[in-house]
Amino acid sequence: MAVRSWLFVPGDSEKKLSKAAATGADVIILDLEDSVAFANKARARELAAAWLNAHRAQVTGGKRIGRWVRINALDSRLWRDDLIAVLSAAPDGIMLPKSMGPESVQQLAAELYELEGKSGVQAGSTKVLALVSETAQAAISIPAYANAPLPRLAGLTWGAEDLSAAIGATRKRDRHGEWTDTFRFARVQTLLTAHAKGVMAIDTLHADFADEKGLKKAAEAARADGFSGMLAIHPAQVPIINAAFTPSEEELAEARAIVSAFQASPDAGTLQIDRRMIDRPHLKLAQRILGIEE
Repeated sequence: MAVRSWLFVPGDSEKKLSKAAATGADVIILDLEDSVAFANKARARELAAAWLNAHRAQVTGGKRIGRWVRINALDSRLWRDDLIAVLSAAPDGIMLPKSMGPESVQQLAAELYELEGKSGVQAGSTKVLALVSETAQAAISIPAYANAPLPRLAGLTWGAEDLSAAIGATRKRDRHGEWTDTFRFARVQTLLTAHAKGVMAIDTLHADFADEKGLKKAAEAARADGFSGMLAIHPAQVPIINAAFTPSEEELAEARAIVSAFQASPDAGTLQIDRRMIDRPHLKLAQRILGIEE
């Protein structure tokens, strides 16, 4: 099953942490950054480490919950303390906010290597999800991730809030509710670079958590555009995102038919199914829907 929903949970909220595992999210991101006030940073680290230790083998719906941590930005004095606090609990990965380019991921990776050795965590096991669009410089540097040596990189995601503040944008969407050109540019760059790199492409969050109709539209569009998952800021968003990124029975049946047709004619370049011509790109998409490794 694909990793569809990535739910942020404030690291300093015992109440929200206690409910996180039951939300149905594929990944829980314990947030030590934006949702935690400076005075609560130390407490958030303690709670996050405790949660990670308590949920090492947590399984929901037959699938293990992903355990990730969003640390503070590399230009802060906080991120190393974040890593020291949580790494011994072996999180699956670290979300890197305000990544300025491949060099940011490499800097984080070097620190992870040192701390994994000290913490008894398997070397190289802690992956990185980079948030790549939060300044103008970061946004125009997104394609650089494609060719950089980044073995820990598991995915790319983007965000609109910090970027809008950085450039002084007074709007992010037009009157039809669509992203304006600047934010569409960042989104497309993130999507294409992730695919070029062979890592997950995670779409940004839908900020209005009460807008279920808008979220459904955004999540369905994200999947249709080629994203593999989406960020969430409220548990109510999780089932909507999961549904949007789960293939329907009709899609699965069609994908199976395409794969079966090419298995029966492995040397064919083009085949006909139900009076429709299909070719190798159709097979590749069908395999992706079915989760078949190429």
